[in-house]
Amino acid sequence: MTQTPVRVLFVCLGNICRSPTAHGVFRAKARAAGLEVVTDCAGTGDWHIGSPPDLRAQHSAAARGYDLSDLRARQLSTDDFARFDLILAMDQTNLRDIEARRPPGNTVPARLFRTLINDAARDVPDPYLTGDFDGVLGLIEHCADALLRDLQEKGQR
Repeated sequence: MTQTPVRVLFVCLGNICRSPTAHGVFRAKARAAGLEVVTDCAGTGDWHIGSPPDLRAQHSAAARGYDLSDLRARQLSTDDFARFDLILAMDQTNLRDIEARRPPGNTVPARLFRTLINDAARDVPDPYLTGDFDGVLGLIEHCADALLRDLQEKGQR
């Protein structure tokens, strides 16, 4: 019996740094583990629609073997609440914006990505503001590993 792949959406503000990095990292880790997933990313804002990830994010990811070049920014839509099984926000503001767009009656889980590692800090810092693309990538890798373990434990193979 084949299980339906879990569908995960990563969300940040502009969809050019954190969420595409999380998308690319988790996609690669899931493939390497043989886990069938559907991944995507979106932003709560509309400033960068159609743009590729920030070049600094792409360079940092490529240095560790992740390819983000096929990703393009898009804005979170109400359809996403029906298309995904889990929505992971990069910070508390993103999570509030996600909840503000939730269609009535929708119950898809939306949570902070960083809570997967039981870290006291809640937010994945925005490297667009801090310039710390490598540090954020390391944090995202750690969170992606935790998500992968969680899904494997739940039998999503």
